[in-house]
Amino acid sequence: MFTDYVKIIIKSGDGGDGAVTFRREKYVAAGGPDGGDGGNGGSIYFQVDPNSNTLIDFRYNKKFKAQNGENGRGSNCYGKKGEDLYINVPIGTIIKDVETGKVVADLSKEGQVELVLKGGHGGKGNSHFATATRQAPRFAQGGELGEEKEVILELKLLADVGLLGFPNVGKSTFLSAVTEAKPKIANYHFTTINPNLGVVKTKRGDSFVLADIPGIIEGASEGVGLGIQFLRHIERTRLLLHVIDVSGIEGRDPVKDFYTINKELKNYSEKLSKRKQIIVANKIDVMQDDTGLKKLEELAKKEGMELYKISGVTGEGVETLIEKVSEKLKELPKEELVEVEERIVYTLEDAKEEFTVTRKDGKFIVEGKAVYRIMSRANMEDNESLYYFHKCLKNSGIDRELKEQGIQEGDIVKMMDWEFEWFE
Repeated sequence: MFTDYVKIIIKSGDGGDGAVTFRREKYVAAGGPDGGDGGNGGSIYFQVDPNSNTLIDFRYNKKFKAQNGENGRGSNCYGKKGEDLYINVPIGTIIKDVETGKVVADLSKEGQVELVLKGGHGGKGNSHFATATRQAPRFAQGGELGEEKEVILELKLLADVGLLGFPNVGKSTFLSAVTEAKPKIANYHFTTINPNLGVVKTKRGDSFVLADIPGIIEGASEGVGLGIQFLRHIERTRLLLHVIDVSGIEGRDPVKDFYTINKELKNYSEKLSKRKQIIVANKIDVMQDDTGLKKLEELAKKEGMELYKISGVTGEGVETLIEKVSEKLKELPKEELVEVEERIVYTLEDAKEEFTVTRKDGKFIVEGKAVYRIMSRANMEDNESLYYFHKCLKNSGIDRELKEQGIQEGDIVKMMDWEFEWFE
């Protein structure tokens, strides 16, 4: 089964907690703090797999998680870093953020590896918090939680030339005639339900990749039929061959077909609608009359486009068309056809000071990642740790936000499962 669109959830590993331990040796009455740091959580990478050509494996496995970092230990022993997770995808895979719709990464090169989600930092052990006045800190940093994101994996075929046109106009027949590809061919609509790729070799030794995109119909850009699933595969092509049936057997209007397909291209992507096109008048071997062909020739002249007459069955005009396509490709630049506005790597740094303050039932409720980070470092049973806790409230901006919202002495503040009275 060919699968080219899936949603998955990825989560980087949590950082390990720092340790609260003290040096214990013979003849050393009061050893200092020696708690080691926690290990960093594993990160999430995506990499191109040369042996894969579909996203079908992701239909059955929807969640991917990197390994957590280990907690720190005594004697300043650091916790082990969590293993990074490498996710294999076919070449041509686009990764998008579900929430924003932005492209996170475009894996369109052989051997490409992209970091998408960084693991959480390991927490610092209590040895880091020793000062001249705080010689035995009984607290340490908790490890940062890993980030979790829902992303879209979208496979866009890597082809130089795309075959465009309504169902049953002869695209598959043409593909099989000029390449070694063996698409399913029959005289009914939607014989092709999956994109097909083939390599075309010219007499001069040149070659290019040709994609047979399943028949697009009116409304495809809005998801009618398999619309958008098909349209995404011509986004990377540099040249489009617009195949139109001029036989008149099905009573189709070639001019109407041309404008209908191009309207769908424009609705889907303004950039795609401006891609270079060559009109291919197919099935000339079974034309009932030349009325449709003449109308199409007039259209080509009006639109300033080249038109080639062929028969995919008999091979008439095919070689001339292929030579022309090869020449055109030499003129067309291999540009970045998928625009990555900004290379995104999700990190915990982006949300380091995230928190919200709301009032409910007479209490000030403080929530967010910054709250977890602060609370994981605090030991509420230790006075020195409480002093450090209040310092963190000030440094994070929570203290200022509470004051701006009108907190008074004696008001109750709730952070996670802990409540306390506010005093200046």
